Amino acid sequence: MIKRTIFLSRDAYLYTRHKQMRIDFKDGDQESISIPIEDIGVLVLESYRLSISLNLISRLLDNNVAIVTCNSKKMPQGLILNLDANHTQQERFARQVSASKPLKKQLWAQTVKQKIHNQGRLLVLLGLEKGNSAGLPENMHRWKKEVKSGDTGNMEARAAAYYWSVLFRDHNPYFLRLRDGPMPNALLNYGYAILRAVTARSLVASGLLPTLGIHHHNKYNAYALADDIMEPYRPFVDKLVYHIIRENREILSQSELTKEVKAKLLQIPANDVIIDGEKSPLMNAMQRTTASLYRCFEGSSRKILYPEIL
Repeated sequence: MIKRTIFLSRDAYLYTRHKQMRIDFKDGDQESISIPIEDIGVLVLESYRLSISLNLISRLLDNNVAIVTCNSKKMPQGLILNLDANHTQQERFARQVSASKPLKKQLWAQTVKQKIHNQGRLLVLLGLEKGNSAGLPENMHRWKKEVKSGDTGNMEARAAAYYWSVLFRDHNPYFLRLRDGPMPNALLNYGYAILRAVTARSLVASGLLPTLGIHHHNKYNAYALADDIMEPYRPFVDKLVYHIIRENREILSQSELTKEVKAKLLQIPANDVIIDGEKSPLMNAMQRTTASLYRCFEGSSRKILYPEIL
């Protein structure tokens, strides 16, 4: 079953009744609604005057719902996750913590290769570059093959610099990917925040600590592993953002994201991807990815299962 992403931007009171999330709107313009908690995957809370009961939070976490809170600029800011989402939690933590440095370097190399592959394929599919026999721009195909253990040659950065110089050149030939930069950076930030929540949720469900990365290791980053594992998934967000801009170029001159645009970005977890030759909603594919990561930590596999842009 595809889990739902619920977005609340209106003042409301959220609580639980009969194993469902009950939403009472404070303005009285809309009737109360109920949503089965088991159907929810991500809950995004935007309104500053929204209230939620602790009982509901507990029940949401029991069902491994990722709760995302937004700041005063209505951009995702916080993430609440279940700390005990797997029945063999301690054993899985121990295997993750004891993973060797060579293993983590190899896993990071796999991650970078798939990210470069998906970036290159997206440029070809959008008609922005010509593909070679492997379906990639020749330079990105070369950089992918040159990725070494731990990506010591920093092929990820080289490919990214080229990728961003091409992806939005028709809209802004001087585009730079900056967190606080002009549009479409805000679109990308929002989409990546949703993707990060989905990734962290799946890692927790697989019994892993999202804090302990295989590559990212900033001491201030509570979701380093999520930032690692989401990398090959980022081009799926980029693809959506590209099409949003193509449908309405006026978005580039706006200072804030509209509710309509956010609604499109919130569909990211339900968007179909191809993983292991099969079509799957991104949220389900992410669960397969994090499960395969654990198998690498336990020693039963040496490969992370990532999706492809075909």
